[in-house]
Amino acid sequence: MKELEKTKRISIAGTLFILIILIAVLSYERPKHLYKVNSAATLEKIITADYFVSLDEIENPNYILVDVRDQIEYEKGHLENAINITTTEILSDDNTDILNEIVEKEKVALLYGKNPNEVNGAFLM
Repeated sequence: MKELEKTKRISIAGTLFILIILIAVLSYERPKHLYKVNSAATLEKIITADYFVSLDEIENPNYILVDVRDQIEYEKGHLENAINITTTEILSDDNTDILNEIVEKEKVALLYGKNPNEVNGAFLM
């Protein structure tokens, strides 16, 4: 009788464990945004300074200026023809569409902010 009780408890525990695993697998969602570049390539890009552009070069029509500062800072003043995409909202659907459109037009998005550290977060995304 005690063995039957023990077997019953083990069966219930095993069933619950399998049920929890099954629920976890079924509720798993793939991330919306996946990284295309590995960490070594990203580090190499950051170390080289060839992604900096001088003020004279921003007039190039192939460059689209993207201000990553918050909306208040953007409204206080920004470079001419710049669009505002804050770092916290850079992966939203609307902003992703804007960035994909820039890539499709074969243009380069120039990110700028208050300092290089502010831009690095958006650059890495």
